[in-house]
Order: sequence, then structure tokens, then C-alpha cells
Amino acid sequence: MNILVDQGTPVPLRKHLTEHTVATAYEQGWSSLTNGDLLDTAEQAGYDLLVTTDQNLRYQQNLTTRQIAILVLRSTSWPRIQQHVDAIRTAVEQMVSGAYAEVDILELEQP
Repeated sequence: MNILVDQGTPVPLRKHLTEHTVATAYEQGWSSLTNGDLLDTAEQAGYDLLVTTDQNLRYQQNLTTRQIAILVLRSTSWPRIQQHVDAIRTAVEQMVSGAYAEVDILELEQP
């Protein structure tokens, strides 16, 4: 799966998605694109999935005609996201064209 990681999504997540091709919006030169333009550009470039932390994306964009799947992580904190890598990987594997899903990122209790 070709995955695009949006601005604000911690880049270290990519090392946990090694079975996929992962690029960042920054690496692609797309960091200044707004959400609609980013989605259009990513779809045209052949990305299957956008991983983002933008929790308002579904309210700001009409996602019903999108081919790209969107996975929203409900935190920008890498220490918190890191605790949920397994749930994120599972969500990535379940994504299909045009799907939208969110992964709640709650701070886990430390033993």
C-alpha cells in the first residue's frame, strides 16, 4: 500500500509500517497544500492511504467521492501514538479504497 503521512503526524510512525511504501507530504513537496488540494494531489499520485492527525478533515472536506482512504490519529504526540502502534497497523491493514477511520489515542497507564 502507498501511504502518505500528513504534516503534524509524527514521522517515526513510518518505521512501524515497513510492509508499506511510506512518504511524507514534506518529502513530496506538498507541505503547503491545503487539505482538498493535498487529497487531490495524493490521489493523482497513486497514494492509497493518507495518515493524518487532522481531526476536522471529515468536516472540512466532502470525502464521499474520494478514492484515497483516510486514517485519522486522534493525537499528535509521538509518545502516545507509539503506545498504539499495533492498533494503527491493524487499522491500516483494514483500510479499503475511500474508507475513513479514526484511531483513538489515549494515554495508557504505566505499570
